[in-house]
Amino acid sequence: MSKLVTDESWVWAVIQNPEGEALLVGQHDKENSITFVPVFLEKEEALKCYNLLSLAKGQKYEVQALLYEELVRDAFQNGLIIFILNGSGEILDKVYPQ
Repeated sequence: MSKLVTDESWVWAVIQNPEGEALLVGQHDKENSITFVPVFLEKEEALKCYNLLSLAKGQKYEVQALLYEELVRDAFQNGLIIFILNGSGEILDKVYPQ
């Protein structure tokens, strides 16, 4: 569980293919062999960091608000860690599956 949000909090994430079969955008840190979902506390922070993310060319992406509890469920079902980031891409908190 994060110290920064509760299950009822709304957070912001980047979604691939928002008009079709929407997918959470994950990132892979090769140096540490970690796959994670970048999450932001504010939409403006997500938009600032958007260009720092590794995104596949030719895909449509959109920053969307998600209920934290649902995001955690989806991320953990897919074996992903959650990194709560600021607009500069700095990690504010890490949330691991329990």
